[in-house]
Amino acid sequence: MGDKSFLKSLGLGGDKRLRFHIRTQKGKIIRFSVQLELLIENRWKPVVRYDNAHDFPHRDVLDTRGNVVEKKLLNLGTLHEIIEYAEQDLADRVDWYVDRFMKSRGQK
Repeated sequence: MGDKSFLKSLGLGGDKRLRFHIRTQKGKIIRFSVQLELLIENRWKPVVRYDNAHDFPHRDVLDTRGNVVEKKLLNLGTLHEIIEYAEQDLADRVDWYVDRFMKSRGQK
């Protein structure tokens, strides 16, 4: 079993990033998470997470306490394809997700 974790910065401000965790077994992806995080008051907060916890791939939108406020089942193909989709979606819509998150905490 192989675990790989890494971070990818989004934008120029250094306050948004993607956190990846991928677990493989015999070269096949068996677990993954791709999480958009925002730096607020020197702490990284999860905003949106794609993963396959609970044995099905889905997207969780989180509130400022880390609670899931929206869960969407994903039926997009292989786990590899879902990871690529997640990365693209979070990178393309980072400002929208962050704006929505900040509004939920009463800030913009």
